[in-house]
Amino acid sequence: MNVFLWIVAGVLAAFFLAAGVTKLTQDRRKLLASGNMGWVEDFSAGSIKLIATAEVLGAIGVILPGALDIAPILVPLAATGLAVIMIGAIITHGRRKELPQVVLNLVVLILAALVAIFRFGPNSF
Repeated sequence: MNVFLWIVAGVLAAFFLAAGVTKLTQDRRKLLASGNMGWVEDFSAGSIKLIATAEVLGAIGVILPGALDIAPILVPLAATGLAVIMIGAIITHGRRKELPQVVLNLVVLILAALVAIFRFGPNSF
């Protein structure tokens, strides 16, 4: 189970790192023009950067504390934070009636919750 949780955490980290860096490095207009980030029109540039920063920190937090064995309690806390971000994403995409994004966000939510539950409980560090 430990190896499985590391794999899931790695997938989460890659997903959120890519998403967060994209949002941090591109301005709001460019994100909107990309076609698959229409939701940015509902948020200010500052809010988008805040979400992106939380995603990058969550990606780091779901891997590094466990890998370095420094404050490993941060791993399930980071996974919980990523799950909360996904709940917000599901609500946002649901209001915009973007079903494919809702499904993707639901899958990522389940993965983040899985890491959080098992790293808090039976497979903690």
